[in-house]
Amino acid sequence: QLQLVESGGGSVQAGGSLRLSCAGAKYTDDIYCLGWFRQAPGKEREAVASIYIGGGRTYYADSVKGRFAVSQVYAARTTWLQMNSLKPEDTGMYYCAAGNAVLDWSGQYEYNYWGQGTQVTVSS
Repeated sequence: QLQLVESGGGSVQAGGSLRLSCAGAKYTDDIYCLGWFRQAPGKEREAVASIYIGGGRTYYADSVKGRFAVSQVYAARTTWLQMNSLKPEDTGMYYCAAGNAVLDWSGQYEYNYWGQGTQVTVSS
């Protein structure tokens, strides 16, 4: 089975940057879409960004457009989420996910595999 492991989280001040990685994403498992989600304490899990393998189309939540960038490299079997100009409201546990039949990139229940998460904390 496909295993996903996130890394790169940490604590930064507002305006700083972090790059998250998700190891294990690959084409051989017929994965169609790779997504990033986050969940803050007391709030629902929300979609942050996604990238489709075929064509490399990317999607972003309105709250992170222009600041975050999702990418992947087949040979590295890794997906990245570059986060710039971080804000306190970006704080939360970040998860990567993979799915083979994702029709709505922001729908968490459409993904088949999940990592265990990496914490991101942004202070003022």
